Amino acid sequence: MSARIDRESAALARDGYCILERAVDPALVAGINIGLDSRFEATPLCHGSFYGARTKRFGALLHRSSGMARLVMHERVLAIAESALLPWCDRIALNLTQAIELHPGALPQLPHRDQDMWAGPKGTVEYLVNVMWPLDPFTRENGGTRIWPGSHVDPDLVDLNEAEAIVPRLSPGDALVFLGSTLHGGGGNISPAPRRGIVVSYCLGWLKPFELQWLVYPPAIARTFSPELAALVGYAQHRPNLGNVEGQCPSILLRGEVPDHLAAVDALRPDQEDAVAAFVRGQLGEMG
Repeated sequence: MSARIDRESAALARDGYCILERAVDPALVAGINIGLDSRFEATPLCHGSFYGARTKRFGALLHRSSGMARLVMHERVLAIAESALLPWCDRIALNLTQAIELHPGALPQLPHRDQDMWAGPKGTVEYLVNVMWPLDPFTRENGGTRIWPGSHVDPDLVDLNEAEAIVPRLSPGDALVFLGSTLHGGGGNISPAPRRGIVVSYCLGWLKPFELQWLVYPPAIARTFSPELAALVGYAQHRPNLGNVEGQCPSILLRGEVPDHLAAVDALRPDQEDAVAAFVRGQLGEMG
């Protein structure tokens, strides 16, 4: 398992994407797809050329399908995402879950990098890892995701030739993993049927996520999650002390009634704890 993750992480770092074949049982994906049928049917088409006028999108999938937690918490996917992101953060966070249905006649999407939603420096930091889980087979004809291999190396490259893009053929159960720095876009659907997929993405734990997880999954919903999943959607501090509630870990909101008066508790990295402890010892020594 470790060697496999190392190979896949290396491919992601080298090419900007990697494919996990048969990452989950296709029956799991089929069940999620069927469970979302009514939501897809009721959701109107998007407004705007970026989202796509022949496309449907909706989020908050963790409480729309019981099977989604298995995709979001997929062990290999999380390990690959952490290998790409942990050099720049203390913990990763869930950025979004989004279901997408591309209808016949949908145009190709503008090639873009998802990291551009944040205004920080590009080319030195990875902000995001995306995972596309196909609900239907992905082909060039039905608008499968276009990827520009190697485009993550230079964030200033924007006008790449369409001929340089690849469209991986994917089946339900496969996963397409790609960096937020990788140029990509949905394809045009020239087939007679809609094409469905799910995007799950993970970002640096100190970033504001694309989908506001704490509003999408308020405490009443997050209490039903495993502790690990609740932490991933935001009910955990990012050291030092970021994302606290009254100076404590926001997981206190999942334990029932929160006292009106709480003592703030340090949440520091080990190196910070050592620095603070050394400083305090010095102060006490001067006082003694």
